Amino acid sequence: MNNIAESYVKLVLQVGLYDADFVDAYYGPEEWKPSEPSGDRDDNLKKLEEQTMKLSEKLKPFDNSDLPEMDRLRYNFLAKQCVAIRTKIQMLIGKKFTFDEESRLLYDAVAPKHDKYFFEKAMKELDNELPGSGSVSQRLEEFKNAFIIPKDKLDQVFKAAIEEGRKRTRKYISLPENENFVVEYVTNKAWSGYNWYKGGAFSLIQINTDLPIYIDRAVDLACHEGYPGHHVYNSLLEKHLVRENKWFEFSAYALFSPQSLIAEGTANFGIEMALSGKERIDFESKVLFPIAGMAPETAAKYYQIHELVGKLGYAGNEAARDYLDGKMTMEEAVEWLIQFGLYPRDRAQQRIRFIEKYRSYVINYNLGQDIVKNYIEKNGGTLANPEKRWSIFTKLISTPQTPSGLN
Repeated sequence: MNNIAESYVKLVLQVGLYDADFVDAYYGPEEWKPSEPSGDRDDNLKKLEEQTMKLSEKLKPFDNSDLPEMDRLRYNFLAKQCVAIRTKIQMLIGKKFTFDEESRLLYDAVAPKHDKYFFEKAMKELDNELPGSGSVSQRLEEFKNAFIIPKDKLDQVFKAAIEEGRKRTRKYISLPENENFVVEYVTNKAWSGYNWYKGGAFSLIQINTDLPIYIDRAVDLACHEGYPGHHVYNSLLEKHLVRENKWFEFSAYALFSPQSLIAEGTANFGIEMALSGKERIDFESKVLFPIAGMAPETAAKYYQIHELVGKLGYAGNEAARDYLDGKMTMEEAVEWLIQFGLYPRDRAQQRIRFIEKYRSYVINYNLGQDIVKNYIEKNGGTLANPEKRWSIFTKLISTPQTPSGLN
């Protein structure tokens, strides 16, 4: 299997020569990095597709239910990753897939469909709770404007949120002694935050400041990108699988693959793991709201509204599906996000830029979170049993996992 793992890593890195976003992280042997390609682009990609098919064939003898659990997980992971790599190569050559076909092949999952009535029901709840007069979207924007973090307080707020996430994560997860991160503030990006994992338990966390940042995003991004999210996920995979087991396939992270649904799903659910419900409101009202210059007594109402807005999360998937499938124009997709996702126009436009760049990747956040949450809770990891909850979560972020394996 280790020879297959080496071939897999080299394949991922070669595909990355044709899509700069494909290799999200690599910290394996330097000599495995490929040289710049020569010759015809499509011919080269077809050869890489053939290599992927051969790799899948080499994996088949390991499809054995008698294998130990970790070896079965390793096989399932590599098999699903190879399906995604082949699909990505086909897309680079020009093959078209529907949104749902693409997400199934790349991410091993298909997002549920919701019509406008699903979102209208959630909007009625918001309509009843939002103060003021006017449309729901207008009142929501006016309400949230009071909770924008001042730019001169941004770094202080984020660092406080990250430290709280780290403290709570360390209570249940043994982190590498040398783990660390750096936060940078950037502009002109399609995303709101990004974790660039560099290896050696070190991350560069970038926060996009193109648009105003609301107070809830501090904990969201701190936990999602940091603790117990991407930074912890990548650090544990490196520690346990790459360094201890010598499973070098985990030294190369192929972004457009099932691994990303696990990564984004655990990072999103990680927010709830670290700070859920009343705990979050207590922490933010005592620490983050005062730092940001906001009235602590407004935190409970803010998060009541925030929870209701969360019910509209799948509106973005519907816009992405119909826009990429050619059933909506760009402007229609923007209007859908404004009407049913309650996005301000500038954020709806930013979201469309994200959809154009990352396509069906959008399902990995909300669907990934739901898959992870359901798996943990149906296996006894409820809020009433935090030890069990953290135990299952830790296993998910330190072992090979696939989305279909959690169903």
